[in-house]
Amino acid sequence: MVAKKSREEIKLMKVAGSIVAKVHKAMKENIKEGISTLELDKIAYEIIKDNKATPTFLGYHGFPGSICASINEEVVHGIPKKDRILKNGDIVSIDVGATYHGLVGDGAWTYTVGEVDPKVQKLLEYTEKALYAGISKMVEGNILDDVSGAIEDVANEGKYGIVRQYGGHGVGHNMHEEPFLFNYRVGNQLKLKTGNVIAIEPMLNLGCDDVMVLDDEWTVITKDKMPSAHFEHTVMVGESEPLILTVDTL
Repeated sequence: MVAKKSREEIKLMKVAGSIVAKVHKAMKENIKEGISTLELDKIAYEIIKDNKATPTFLGYHGFPGSICASINEEVVHGIPKKDRILKNGDIVSIDVGATYHGLVGDGAWTYTVGEVDPKVQKLLEYTEKALYAGISKMVEGNILDDVSGAIEDVANEGKYGIVRQYGGHGVGHNMHEEPFLFNYRVGNQLKLKTGNVIAIEPMLNLGCDDVMVLDDEWTVITKDKMPSAHFEHTVMVGESEPLILTVDTL
């Protein structure tokens, strides 16, 4: 059973999502060659706290940061560190959650550092395209597999690897709620209903699908060490069109 969010819950999630969007605006402004991922984490922390929210990730199963910062072949869950310095040509995925009055907003974006390889730039463009393709299916009457299939179709069009072990998820009072959303078709016939909220997050690789977890027990990388991109919005199912909650409306 997937819970439908009330109007009051959605109102609070819009605030949480706006805070996430403010963090991403700051990330875009501050990501440059020479900055550390720990510095970015501190910026995110201050924005979240200044907006009377709590960093959702900080302390989650022991995670030490307010953001996940994943560079190049790192897919997700990269730990912010003082010695992780961004270089020209890097890409970095910033994933951030904010909890406001008990409701969560969750969003990720992959940023370029200076000039990147055209093949990598195209990977980012296709992953963002896959995100919005999935979002477009978040209307009442569709099924969950319509969302998965829209993402898969864009990935296949670009001939990119699809991360299989990780995907989107319901979100609300907890960061991870039902349902789990695969980024490829699995035959899930769950009907989408107005008020359902799902974090849609395609993760596409320049190489193969396969990933592995490093010894820090958090950082996920591609097995072939090829770059990976990650984009995410928290989205509510609407009667006629989806509502993206992780945009700055404050």
